Parts: sequence; C-alpha cells; structure tokens
Amino acid sequence: MTALIGSGVDRVDGPAKVRGAAPYPTDVTYPELAHAALVRSTIASGRVIAIDDHDARATAGVLTVITHETAPTLTPAPFGLLGPAPPPPLQDDRIHHHGQYVAVVVAATAHEADVAARLVKVEYEGGDPPLLDFDDPRSALEATPWDTATRRGDVEAGLAEADVIHEATYTTADNTNNPLGLFATVAAWEGDIVTVHDATQWPAYTQATIAEVFGIEPAAVHVRSPYVGGAFGAGLFVWQHVILAVLAARAVGRPVKLVLTRPQMFTGVGHRPSSVQSIRMGARRDGELVAIEHVSTNSASIKHVSIEPISGATARSYACANVATTDQQRRLNIPFPGSMRGPGHAQGNFALESAIDELAYALGLDPLELRLRNFAAVHPQSGLPWSSNALGECYTVGAERFRWSRRDPEPGSMREGHWKIGYGLAAISWSWWQVRCQARATITRDGRAHVCSAASDPGTGTRTVMRQVAGERLGLPLNDVRFELGDSEMPWAPASGGSSLTASLGNAVHAACEALVRRFLDVVADDDRSPLRGCSLDDVCVAEGRIHCRDDPSDGEHYTDILARHGLNELTVDAEATPPSQENAELARSGPFAAKFVEVRVDEDLGLIRVARITTAIDAGRILNEKTARSQIVGGTIGGIGQALLEETITDPGTGRITNATFGDYLIPVNADTPDIDVFFVGRPDPLTPLGAKGLGEIGLVGIAAAIANGVHHATGRRIRSIPITLDRLL
Repeated sequence: MTALIGSGVDRVDGPAKVRGAAPYPTDVTYPELAHAALVRSTIASGRVIAIDDHDARATAGVLTVITHETAPTLTPAPFGLLGPAPPPPLQDDRIHHHGQYVAVVVAATAHEADVAARLVKVEYEGGDPPLLDFDDPRSALEATPWDTATRRGDVEAGLAEADVIHEATYTTADNTNNPLGLFATVAAWEGDIVTVHDATQWPAYTQATIAEVFGIEPAAVHVRSPYVGGAFGAGLFVWQHVILAVLAARAVGRPVKLVLTRPQMFTGVGHRPSSVQSIRMGARRDGELVAIEHVSTNSASIKHVSIEPISGATARSYACANVATTDQQRRLNIPFPGSMRGPGHAQGNFALESAIDELAYALGLDPLELRLRNFAAVHPQSGLPWSSNALGECYTVGAERFRWSRRDPEPGSMREGHWKIGYGLAAISWSWWQVRCQARATITRDGRAHVCSAASDPGTGTRTVMRQVAGERLGLPLNDVRFELGDSEMPWAPASGGSSLTASLGNAVHAACEALVRRFLDVVADDDRSPLRGCSLDDVCVAEGRIHCRDDPSDGEHYTDILARHGLNELTVDAEATPPSQENAELARSGPFAAKFVEVRVDEDLGLIRVARITTAIDAGRILNEKTARSQIVGGTIGGIGQALLEETITDPGTGRITNATFGDYLIPVNADTPDIDVFFVGRPDPLTPLGAKGLGEIGLVGIAAAIANGVHHATGRRIRSIPITLDRLL
C-alpha cells in the first residue's frame, strides 16, 4: 500500500467549496430565522448619556432593541490560549473605542434590522480626548499581563566587550486580519440548550466561553463550525458579536443570525497591534554576537487584557551569551487587538532581522555569513540540544537555490535598466507549541473508518491531512476514511492557531487509530479462528484494510471479517495525546525554522518596489502533506508581502475612527504583487512526537517583511526601519 503521509494529496473539501456546497456560518438557516444588526459608537472615549430607540422599534419587522439599559448582567469570559475573551458587551455606559457596540437591533429580515439600526439615536458625553497616540503622556507604559521577559548573561557587560555596536528603533503598523469570509454567528435556543454556528478557530473554547458568560453548563452549548471562510487568528477569541447573537436569540425566542459587515470586521474581531521596538546589539570584529537587548512596546486596548509576545523569539534565535528581551504595552482607545498570523513574531522578527542585517554591514560581513557564524547549535536559553534544527541547511541550500553568491555586497550596485536590484535575507525561529488533544476513531462493518475531533479548519487543509494520517495508521485507502471536525460535541481539541494544531491533532488521530487497531487485537486475543490470536500491536502491520503479522503479510485478516465473526457492527475508541514534558528533558523542544531569500526591484525614478522572487527554506519536521504545506507557506508569504509593503490600518488621530475599513481602501497583495515563490522543505521528523511534525502555519509569513526591507536597503542604500515601506518613506 502506498504511503499516504507526505503525499501531495488534493484537499478533500475542495470540490464542496468550489460547488458552493460547503456550509459556512453565513449559509445556516432556520425556520423563523431573525436577523440582528449592530449599532456602533461614533466616539472613541466617553459615555452614553441617552439612547432613543423609539423610531427603530416602530420600524416594520423589528422584534427588539437591546442596549446597556436593557441587557442582562453577563459574566466575564474565562482565559483562553491568548488571555481572556473581550468583556461581555452592553454592560455599562462607558465607551472605550470608536465602533464599540452600543445596541443590537433584531428584526425579521436582515434589511429590516439594518434600516432600524440606522434609526437608533445615541447621545454621548465625550469627556477627555481619547488616547490614540503612543506618545500621549496620559497613556501609562505597562508590563504585559504575562511575564514574557527573558534574561541570560549581562547585556551591559557584553556591550562593553563589543567592537561594533548597533542601536536603532523599528516600528510596525496596525494590520487587520481581513479573511475573505465575513464573520457570522447563528444562535438557536431550544429550551435551555443553545446551538451556535460560528466562524471560530476553537469550537471548544467558544462553548466554554458562552457557557460561562450566560451561566449555563457547557453541555448546554453546542458549537458548530465545520467551515470557516479564513481567519488568520481572528477566530481564536469569542468576540462580542457572538455573545450578542446568543443574547438576541434568547431575547426574541427565535434563532438569530448576525453577519458582520467589512467595516465592522475592522473593529470587532481583533487586529495585529502596532509596535515600537528598540534594539541594541554588539559583536566582536569577527562577527561573534556578544550582546542583544530587545525592548518592544505594542498598542493595547483600554478594556481588554491581551498579549503580544514580540521580543521573545530573539532570545532563542542566535548563539549569544548576553541577551535581554522585554515586552511592554500602552493602553489606548482602540478596538481590541487579537492574534494575526505570526502574532508577536511578525513584528519582532522584522526588528531583529533588520538589526542583524545592519550589524552585518557595519562589520563588513555578508549578512548570510553573520547568521551562519552565530547559528545556535543548542538551545541558547536552556543549553540543551535541539530535538531537531535544520536552520543551517535552510541557510546553505536556500542560498544555493536563490543564487545568493551572485549578490554584489555594495548597496545600490546591482541594476537592470531603470530598476535597482537588491537581495535580502531573514531567518526565523518559531516557538514550539503543542497541547493535549483528543480524537475518536471508528471502523464499521463495511470496512470504512470515521475519525473525528472538535478541531477547526479555517482553510489550512486539516481535514485532508488528518484523513491521510488516519488512513496510513489504519491501513485504509483515503476513500475509505472520513474525517470530521468543527463540532464541540466531538472529542476535545485545541485551537487552530499557534502552528500547533496539525502536530497536536495529528498525534491524537495517530493515538486513536493505534488504539483502535489494538482494540481489534483485543477482540481476537482468544479467538482460535484468528491468525492474529495473541498478537500485540508490535507484532502486526496494517495494509489494504486488514491487520497482518509483521513477519508474514499473508497471515492476517480484514477488519470486516473480525467484526462479522464476532457479531459487531463497529468498534470505536477515544484517545488523547499529550505533548512531551520538559521536566528532566534531555532535548530542547524545537519549533520550525526557516530562511527567507528575497529579490526586490526598485524603480529609481518612481520609487516603486516590486518583489521579483522569493526562496523559502523550511524545517518543519515531518511534512504530512507537501501540497497543503506548500500552500500554507505561499499564502503566508503573500501575507508577509502585505505586511512589508501595503497593509496599514489607519486611525484618524482626532476621532479614533478607522479611515480605511474597506477592501477598497485597505491595501492587500493581489496576484500582480505576487512573485515566483520557491518553497522547499529540509530537515527530518522531530523525534519528540509520534508523527514528527512541528507545524508551519505562521512561519510562512514571519521573516518576509525583514527580508524585503533588507533587500530594499541593498538595492537603494536606504535603510527603512518602519513598515509598511510606502513611497513617502522610501523617497
């Protein structure tokens, strides 16, 4: 039987998506379905002193209007992967950001709800000017709520030994996730039980949050999210519109659908927060790093506790004896930040890898050579050997494929016609992250397998990859395996985020399928008619729908024969996989690594920047599906181009209103902005987990911004320390 894991298998849900048959939350309907529309604040700071909803209530089809004056008291949500969910909406009269929800209108149709929402009149008391600027002295500088600081050695002593010191400040802009699918929630109560269809990356957390907020048991909340129209981290929190949909459905006694508009997506489902980062680093003349200090400050909302681990990756990126990293934040009157692909790392890597590039020029070294000389052969913080680390191979093979040796070291020296040509490079060390996960596996009398888990697939290919894992471990062809997800009633699963789900869920599916084979062996353990009698799991292999003795493939029997002979319609097992403990560990848990090589071209007359080609070398452990893995890297790379050159969420400095909250005004990369992207994988399976996978959802994006900025410097001699690199900054 041909190996299934690793093969570039097409997405199993592709046909349903292209036919329009995949049910997204916006497609869900119920009899008597009502619709909700949101009323948002038009100030960024102050309080509501009066709401006149008389005209709205009098509008045809309107069922109710809920404001802070009529909403029940709700319980704050529990902590999740990245802190607590945003606070429950409509709990008081305070306004904390422009676009905050101040009312929700429920009507029989979406049009009637939208019309009535426009008729709600809100009177505000402004109070002090909103906090919108990093430099506003009223905004206190705070430590992040979780202690993410790292220390080793003595930075000041290291800098005193340095022959060359580089010091600079780098800034990154607010970015908005902007998945193609608008977020939507449909809530339907039946007695004390509520079913919620939502665009979530974490059904189990959505279930727990709704239960906590409304004071009901988790078993009374059924969350369904079989398809998500993209998320890029926006679906990791339970946002306020979700709570409002559930509240509205309970208030009117009918199912309610709430679909966000594109402008509401800019204020309601998180964003990548802006940052200001200062870096000091020193090296000896031969390039040995002797000190790195990385201090980051990111924007945070007044009301919501959030975390953005910007500087932490610096501590494990290079072999350097003296390192200090610190993350801080300033609370502003802005919408709640959230997670956006590569949270923290996307901003922090831009600063670190730009600084490394600048240091290389100051030392007169090739930027690639400086990185190679400071390659961390062991984990820099713990001193333990990596469980796997092929970053060195990423450098060398990537440079060869990219033809880095053709680079002229002098900035501004390479050109073709009116185009100036630059080569840029960046390295990435992503954090290790795997968590416990559960899965269920069943084989029925017809020989087919059904595997499930309460995970989410926001377009990453999880359905396909898990089908491959299950098929290979059970010895079944893909067509005989069905994998389902996106339902809180399935076995518990973590979020589809942090580059962790494929490894965590894959280990659980592997464990469940292994346990299922063991269950079949238990059934025939005392069966004199079975050639598998008395066999253990180590004694057998699986292939072609049958279990056979390892030493003699002809000596075995089919799953169907075992079930039929013992009068069973099916066998089912649940299993849980847990990550390896670091207690008394001999190896440091390794996340994925990558090296990014970029060629940029800059029009010397117009200042236009074009990315001509990108080579990305990835060490992500065992690649479970090369086609979907490559797709993840290509998609992330395009997101990195957006972060580097185009994307910036612009807030009006006087009002706090986001001024470019549409696809017509917020620039994202399109096909014309996308160059040839060469993606290849190196390394070996990581030995700490059964599958050997390390994840790669974020590592495609991280590093692209720095590589482009470094390429722009090489092409023009201009060092841009703020992204996006727009014409005004370049010229």
